[in-house]
Amino acid sequence: MTEEKPTPIIEPEIEEETSVGIPFKVILYNDDWHTFDEVINQIIKATNCSFEKARDLTFEVHVKGKAIIFFGPLPECLKVSSVLEEIELHTQIIS
Repeated sequence: MTEEKPTPIIEPEIEEETSVGIPFKVILYNDDWHTFDEVINQIIKATNCSFEKARDLTFEVHVKGKAIIFFGPLPECLKVSSVLEEIELHTQIIS
């Protein structure tokens, strides 16, 4: 008597992309060289936010010494930081 071996079940390989969605933050620091208008305009350019939002962020930077201007994936934070630094604003990216 021959023993039949069970046919193995072949399951398809499924590749799942897993990434940790750690948002990064761009912090803008206050300085004594840039005007409110310069900072407001650069925040709008960097983040594409409204004038009102940029004005509020600029005021927060002025009063508190710093503010979180943007948060998201690292590549986007690097772009935002780069635009802000075009006029020599001081930024930092943190996680």
